[in-house]
Amino acid sequence: MSRPVPPSELPEPGVEPTVGWHCLHLFYRFDRSNLAHLSPAEISAGTEVFLHLLDPQRDQAPVRMQSFLVAGHKADFGLILFDPDPLKLQGLHQQLMAGPLGRGLSPTYSFVSLTEISEYVPSPEQYAERLKRGGEDPNSPAFAAKVAAYEKRLPMMNAQRLTPDLPDWPALCFYPMNKSRVVGANWFTTPFSRRNEMMAEHAQSGMLFAGRVTQIVTVSVGLDDWEWGVTLWARRPDYLKDIVYRMRFDEASAKYGEFGSFYTGYRASAADILRFCGIGQ
Repeated sequence: MSRPVPPSELPEPGVEPTVGWHCLHLFYRFDRSNLAHLSPAEISAGTEVFLHLLDPQRDQAPVRMQSFLVAGHKADFGLILFDPDPLKLQGLHQQLMAGPLGRGLSPTYSFVSLTEISEYVPSPEQYAERLKRGGEDPNSPAFAAKVAAYEKRLPMMNAQRLTPDLPDWPALCFYPMNKSRVVGANWFTTPFSRRNEMMAEHAQSGMLFAGRVTQIVTVSVGLDDWEWGVTLWARRPDYLKDIVYRMRFDEASAKYGEFGSFYTGYRASAADILRFCGIGQ
């Protein structure tokens, strides 16, 4: 049960989270009518700045950064950024807009969130209870081995949730989501034990796609218009369709999930983005 924290135990005020990282999703469209008014020298300087800012290896780059082409006309390209310092993430956006190509860039969407360890991630003891409810014999060597393996994996899985490494798979999608509050399907008045069961079912569905799809879920409660953001990476784009379709049948999604717009993309370097979009050619 939570309790008031005495002032002596509070951290010093600051913009870095107590655990985890800030996350920022950014989406842009090239405004070709404005780009047409830039001189060749301005375009050349602009592309150099663009390439520099989106180089994940440069000094002062966010600790994690990926760029990608966006399918459809919601945007031309997108960025996924992680760092303990939110001003480094927002600063990259401001540098893009202030650079020589800034007049030819139109931001189309952004999503502000934090990494987290969900309250539904089971402890080793809770994992053992799930195995027993699934019919596993708690006295069997196989049961003990599964619990021991989970206990060993858990710190690494939690580190990936809080300070994630981004996969190099080519296809991805991002969407924001809420849990519903409607009468008869109010997630936040449903007992935790029942919510935990539903999320365990949801996790089992996701495990069916191990090796084909991976995800990072970030929390935006109190930070943006939606409550969570889901980013999926896949070895092939049809796997994105397969996993979302499969998981929509889980009760946590079918009854309680509310979803925003989907942004589908394909990983691309800054140079690939400029070339594909015909900028500076």
